[in-house]
Order: sequence, then structure tokens, then C-alpha cells
Amino acid sequence: MRAPVRHATRRRLAADAALLLTAAGFALPLLWLVLASVDPGADLRVRLPGSVTAGHFDAVLTDEITFTPMLNSLLLCGGATLVTVVCAAFAAYPLSRYRSRFNRPFLLTVLFTTCLPITAVMVPVYGLFVQVELIDTMHGTALFLATSQLPFAIWLMKNFMDGVPRVLEEAAWTDGASTAQTLIRVVLPLTGPGVAVVMIYTFIMLWGNFFVPFMLLLSPEQLPASVSVFTLFGNYGSVVYGQLAAFSILYSLPVLVLYVLIARRLGGGFTLGGAVKG
Repeated sequence: MRAPVRHATRRRLAADAALLLTAAGFALPLLWLVLASVDPGADLRVRLPGSVTAGHFDAVLTDEITFTPMLNSLLLCGGATLVTVVCAAFAAYPLSRYRSRFNRPFLLTVLFTTCLPITAVMVPVYGLFVQVELIDTMHGTALFLATSQLPFAIWLMKNFMDGVPRVLEEAAWTDGASTAQTLIRVVLPLTGPGVAVVMIYTFIMLWGNFFVPFMLLLSPEQLPASVSVFTLFGNYGSVVYGQLAAFSILYSLPVLVLYVLIARRLGGGFTLGGAVKG
């Protein structure tokens, strides 16, 4: 009996060691961000600073480096996220509720489009934006960002809507509700956690997107924070590491705040008690 016990113990220890190494791989960059942001002599090493300073935060808390780019990012990503969630809800509902021989091919096409790298379509998109005069516009860039996240958002939203019992919609139709009213007043409230997941996922993906706004926005005053971070990289490969760490912490705050505000919805489910009478 001892040999199997020892073997199981070794496997458990090996799994624990692998998990610790994985956790360290994620924790070390975060630890570097925190330490380097207050270290006057910050570099790429993870070390305790000899003295603490707030000078890096003072240097980046300006309109040009942080405030204006952050506002641009909120407008750009917030607008694109709103468009994505609304369009995904209206596209996913018929895919979830109505059976057709075209459903599966359409869903497979949607899934395939999520695998396309964004760089593969940027050249024709850039040419199209120039032709339709959407280049260097916030609304045009937000529209393209929304379309880039829409396929996966539709797939996610459809899976969440599949979990809503049809009997609730039939009860709403009996009371005279239209299809749109049923979606807005019955299905979407019950898929609140799913909508929150789609919203957070979409916003995070858009918030960290560098390539699209870099290509489609030309005016410096319209650039989001994901692009303005280049101001912290000097010539000939020199980097202001302390300011870069401080800016990265500030840049991460909106995503963390969004998650905290919506996280309580993620643990919920479909509250059906009392909704259906026997």
C-alpha cells in the first residue's frame, strides 16, 4: 500500500510545484510593476527600492501622457463595447431560439472569423476607411473595433441564451409581448451574468488593442492610452522604466474598476423561482 501512496504524493508535489512556477511567472511581472513604479532607479530587475518616490506618477499624470489618452480610450472602447453587446444580443437571440439548416454553417463561419488575425485584414480596411473618409475618426475606429469582437461575442451570448427556458418567453407572448419586448424584458435580464461576461471580455480585449487605433487614428490628440504608451520609450531603445510602470498601473485601473462593478453579477444564475407557475 505504501508504493501507491508514495506515487500519489509525488504526483501531488509535482503538480503543486508546477502551479507555483506558473503563479510565479504571473506574479513576478506584477511585482515588478509595483516596485518599479516607486523606485527612483528602476530598471528591469525585480528588487526592493532603496528609497520610495512618487515622482514617476507625477511625471505621467499629465494631459498629454495620461488624462487625454485615457479619456480617448474610455470613449473608444466604451462605445465599441456598447455596440458589440447590443448587436451580439440581437444576433444571438434568433440563433438560439429558431432552428434552421443555416444555423450551424453560420455559427461555424462566425467561429472561423474569430480565428482570423486582425493584421491580415488591416491593409484592405485601411484602404476602405480612406475611401469612405472614416480614417482618423473616433466613431469609425470604434465601429471597426466593435466588428472585430462581434463574432466571439455572438457565440458567447448565444450559449448563455440557450440556458433560458422557452416557457418564460411563451408566457410573455401569451401576455401580448412582442419578440423584441421578450428579448429585452425576459431573456436579457435572465442572462445578466452572460451579458456581464461578454461586456467585460469585450472591453478588456479592446482596451489592450494597440494595432487598430495605431493604424486608423492619425491625430495625436485622438490616440488612446494603448498607443500613447510609446511616449515612454525614448530613442535608441532607452526606456523610462519607472514611468512606464507607473503608467501601466494607471492604465490597468479602468479594467479593474469595471470588473469590480460587474463581478457581483458573474456569480448569479437564472433566478427562476416563482417565474413559472405549475
